[in-house]
Amino acid sequence: MTETIKSTYAHLVGELIARVPQEAQVSERNVYQEGISSILPYIDTIIRDYLDASSAIEGFENLESLYGYAKKGESTLILMEHYSNFDLPVFHYLLRKLGPAGESIASSIVAIAGIKLNEENPAVHAFARAYTRIVIYPSRSLQIIKEKFKDPKELYQEMKRSISINHAAMKALSAAKTSGKIVLVFPAGTRYRPWDPSSKRGVREIASYIKSFSKFCLISVNGNILRLNPSGAMEEDILQPDRVIYSVSPVHDSAEFLESVKYDLHFRDDKKQAIVDTIMDLLEAMHREAETRRLG
Repeated sequence: MTETIKSTYAHLVGELIARVPQEAQVSERNVYQEGISSILPYIDTIIRDYLDASSAIEGFENLESLYGYAKKGESTLILMEHYSNFDLPVFHYLLRKLGPAGESIASSIVAIAGIKLNEENPAVHAFARAYTRIVIYPSRSLQIIKEKFKDPKELYQEMKRSISINHAAMKALSAAKTSGKIVLVFPAGTRYRPWDPSSKRGVREIASYIKSFSKFCLISVNGNILRLNPSGAMEEDILQPDRVIYSVSPVHDSAEFLESVKYDLHFRDDKKQAIVDTIMDLLEAMHREAETRRLG
């Protein structure tokens, strides 16, 4: 029998849903959502059941260095590969297992999250609320709503809502980035789906993040305890035991990074996309190296 969170942890999910605000609708008034730490033990229970004990964060000292910049008031960014809705929960869990230093870093993380996590399903919303997030209306979602809303008035209202949400999110981001927080972004903007190679291409908006932050680290993700279910919704993703390794790059200075890729961008029509493509190439190289170590 296929094990899913919905089928294996039905009682736990019910308790989670009961402990989070029932209002999942996002507006410009609630884009910044503080993580509810009291529900972390419920999620940790699932993680412990499926996460191999040898799972680890490689290059933790690089995260400590990044956090040091954050505490000094510099804007800091994590760009992480994205394979699963448990990428952040497992990373957060492993950080907290590293003691006070890891706990401090975990509590400083503010993830940029798509509106879908809030509004698609109550169980998915409940899991998301454990972690501090700034909710945005992603560009991919904007394309979907143009297909979903056929009535011009409904489409106008939804477009208006998306603009107000993203405007408020940018204000929340400006406040977070200089207040000792580390902002975490998935540059692909969606989970990687092996049957859709385009899902691993970085979204061009990430170039603006890099330009507006002082320092950043790249993190590759190898291993996954919550696999995508090709024929199901998010709450039907498949649980599977695995060893998960997060590999953290040394801290990059954003200005120096952009200067280093300047020559390569000179011949590209879409320079923003070229910047993001470079980031994704670096993450892919890190991923391949880490996978060799993980399976070796």
